[in-house]
Amino acid sequence: MNVNAVDRLYRGFAARAPEEILGALHPEFVGTVSPGMPLGVGGTHRGPEAMLRDCWAVVFSHLDSTPCAEEQVWSGPERVVVLGHYRGTARATGRAHEAAFAHDLRLRDGLVAGLVQITDTARWAEALA
Repeated sequence: MNVNAVDRLYRGFAARAPEEILGALHPEFVGTVSPGMPLGVGGTHRGPEAMLRDCWAVVFSHLDSTPCAEEQVWSGPERVVVLGHYRGTARATGRAHEAAFAHDLRLRDGLVAGLVQITDTARWAEALA
C-alpha cells in the first residue's frame, strides 16, 4: 500500500498546492469526474496537467472547497477508496458547500494513476446557483 501518494494528494488539495498535487500523480494519470458536475468539469481528463487545469483549477476558482478525506478503504496494494466530504463556500454566492464523495484511486509506481469521483452533483449546483 502506498499511503504516501494518497496522503500527499489530499495534503496538496488542502494547501491548494499545485506542485504537491501534481507530485502525487502518475504521468499517465486519468481522472473521471462525475457526470452532471457543474462548470463543465464532468467526464474524463487524461494527464496530470489536464486534470489540474481543466477540472481542479476550474472548481477551485468558483468554490473555496476542499475534499476532506475521512476514511481510506484499501482493497490491495494498488487500489484504495477514499471516503469523505467536500466542504467550503461558493465564491460568487457565499453559499456553504458540502457534498459527500467516494474517490476510487488506482496506484502505479508509487503514484496515483487513476481517480474516479463519485459525488452528489446536485449539492454542487445548489451552492453555485
